[in-house]
Amino acid sequence: QVQLVESGGGSVQPGGSLRLSCALSGFTLNEYAIGWFRQAPGKEREGISCLSSSDRTTYYKDSVKGRFTISRDNAKTTVYLQMNNLKPEDTGVYYCARRPKYCVTSLSLYNSWGHGTRITVSA
Repeated sequence: QVQLVESGGGSVQPGGSLRLSCALSGFTLNEYAIGWFRQAPGKEREGISCLSSSDRTTYYKDSVKGRFTISRDNAKTTVYLQMNNLKPEDTGVYYCARRPKYCVTSLSLYNSWGHGTRITVSA
C-alpha cells in the first residue's frame, strides 16, 4: 500500500527553522519524484520544492530559494524539507506527493498525497 506521511510541523517564530519529513512506503523512490506543496490559509495549494530521483534534480519556488532544502535519506524511505529563516508567509499546511520519475509544475499530475502537516510562523 502506497503511503506518504508528513511530520515535523509546528509553530515557530519568524527567522526560525523546521525540518519536515515525508515518510514513504509501498513504493521505490528510485522511480518517483517527490514534491512538497503548501496551502496557505485562503489560498490554493502551490508547489514549493521537488526532488526527482530519476535524475537527482531539485526544484524550488523562487520565494523559498536559499532558505529551504529538499533531500532524501540513504535508505530512500524519507524525503526531508529543511526550512530556515521562516517567514510569516510560509504559514500553511505542507503536503508531500509523488509522481513518476520527474518533477512537474502541475499538481494534478501528482497521484499520491499525504495528509499534510501544519506550520505556523508568527511572533
